[in-house]
Amino acid sequence: MSYHVVIPVLVSFALSLVLGPIVIPFLRKLKMGQTEREEGVKSHLKKAGTPTMGGVIILIAVVVTSVFYIGGYPNIIPILFVTLGFGLIGFLDDYLKVVLKRSDGLFPKQKMALQILVTAVFAFYMVKFTDVSLAMLIPFSGGRYLDIGWLAIPLLFVAVIGTVNGVNFTDGLDGLASSVTVLVATFFTVVAVGTESGIEPITCAVVGALMGFLLFNVYPASVFMGDTGSLALGGFVASTAYMLQMPIFIVIVGLIYLVEVLSVMIQVTYFKKTGGKRFFKMAPIHHHFELCGWSETKVVAVFSIITAILCLIALMAM
Repeated sequence: MSYHVVIPVLVSFALSLVLGPIVIPFLRKLKMGQTEREEGVKSHLKKAGTPTMGGVIILIAVVVTSVFYIGGYPNIIPILFVTLGFGLIGFLDDYLKVVLKRSDGLFPKQKMALQILVTAVFAFYMVKFTDVSLAMLIPFSGGRYLDIGWLAIPLLFVAVIGTVNGVNFTDGLDGLASSVTVLVATFFTVVAVGTESGIEPITCAVVGALMGFLLFNVYPASVFMGDTGSLALGGFVASTAYMLQMPIFIVIVGLIYLVEVLSVMIQVTYFKKTGGKRFFKMAPIHHHFELCGWSETKVVAVFSIITAILCLIALMAM
């Protein structure tokens, strides 16, 4: 029996578990606490002051674990770069907001420019230094691929940046983004092992890091991942899907991310068109369900179950 899949999960989990009690008090001491919107869900006001930027726990665990495998698994390099690149953008954003008290963090144009830069480097590396094609596996097609030529490049930018921001919107409840993404990472691990794509060490590292982080992030959370974690995880999901030639599958396994983004877009558009009326009670959509009477833990459980079922459907779609 091969243990090459189990070891990175356990190493990353152990690192996450050890880092939690070290990093969380440090963040608390630096006053890196969450601020809550006054007009938001009232039950969230008690979360004000909970340390954020906990995504550094996930990032360190994933990076340290993955570094040991780079020599034998070169295909993890672009995924590691994107995960770390977006994680650093998130860290900078969190640092400006929480430590320097600049309410908006990075300005939208700055944030978008940095996201485009990281995505451009990923696209260049993938095309020039890997043998992975931009042709995309079509779900339920019996193994057929879609090749759209040069249009694959602009699509890559939309898919990567869209996924990153989708995970960012999903990170609004204790354990929600972590629970959904650990299932998506498990799906990618199964596919990576089955297709022998050579990226399983990093997908396993993310599974282990998130399981460890969840022990501190489930309700009631003692730490939040912040943009540091959510942007890093979004980068991981998108780049992994591309390295497996499965970006279309993000719509299936990452449907929760997509619905979260769409709910915000619908809310903003409807608000503007109707002169201040709301389509949802609150957006992103997880807050809508809370205001409908669902407990935080119920929303997380339901969204996680939906993701688990979607991952099984995606396996059937290959």
